[in-house]
Amino acid sequence: MNERERHAPVMLREVLDAVAPGDADTVIDATFGWGGYTRGFLEAADCTVYAIDRDPSAASRAEAVAGAFPGRFHFLPGRFGDMEVLAQGAGLEAVQGVAFDLGVSSMQVDDPERGFSFQKDGPLDMRMEGAAAADHPSSADVVNGESEAELARIIWLYGEERQSRRIARAIVAARRGAPIERTARLAEVVAGAAGGVRPDRIHPATRTFQALRIYVNDELGQLEAGLRAAERLLAPDGRLAVVSFHSLEDRIVKNFLRERGGLAPSVSRHLPEAPGRLPPSFVLASRGAVKPGDEEVSRNPRARSARLRAAVRTAHPPWPGEGREAA
Repeated sequence: MNERERHAPVMLREVLDAVAPGDADTVIDATFGWGGYTRGFLEAADCTVYAIDRDPSAASRAEAVAGAFPGRFHFLPGRFGDMEVLAQGAGLEAVQGVAFDLGVSSMQVDDPERGFSFQKDGPLDMRMEGAAAADHPSSADVVNGESEAELARIIWLYGEERQSRRIARAIVAARRGAPIERTARLAEVVAGAAGGVRPDRIHPATRTFQALRIYVNDELGQLEAGLRAAERLLAPDGRLAVVSFHSLEDRIVKNFLRERGGLAPSVSRHLPEAPGRLPPSFVLASRGAVKPGDEEVSRNPRARSARLRAAVRTAHPPWPGEGREAA
């Protein structure tokens, strides 16, 4: 299996159907990664793709795509929460499609030096930008610097871990002897606090690692900002597609699209059109999330938890402010 096959994008066919790029369209791939969606768009139509990625390692992969599709691909290093600023800097005012593939990429997880996984021992980092992210703390900084109460809050809020308090207490006790700086040691501490590793269950450190990664990279804040930026950038009839992998992400996307699609509950069931209600900025492609097919799940187990939500931009103006999508 070559590298491109190994990092095949999840639900590519469904995303291509949702975004439906046409000749002369401009599409933003908000999460370039290995470039799977980008290549799919470029091969599907004579369109132009602008791809965003905050990971410095993506730049070399972007060069290969640029060489394969001269003049039709442009790489924008940065965070998709800053999509509007990045797009404006590239001279874009409106686009016909935006796609998100959320969460951590397989190449980040597979590299033990990035510290995203406890499967192989490595430095406890987890920053998407890697060592270049000197302006915000690593997961080791959080694990060794935050109070027990704050650690419990992070692990509960971003990992939905029921044993968050017990785990936080164990982390604080362990770091008194020596700082926790390696993924294997943190996994050992968490497993000990959560009752040990059992072969019939997910590793007890899974949710704690997820929580730290999301917190360190402000992933949920970036998602909220990215969705609002897409709303402002998409032209009428422009298409939005978002693939998420856990309930925290999916809840934000679902609430954002239901609200912007006019499907969020009104103030009262007796007031179907509440005073001051804004006209919908999106029409949902479907009421619920689209799930991957059995064949894809059997071929790529990572796809099992994937959920796709898609919508089409209306001609109504974008909603002001930050909305209620994080509620």
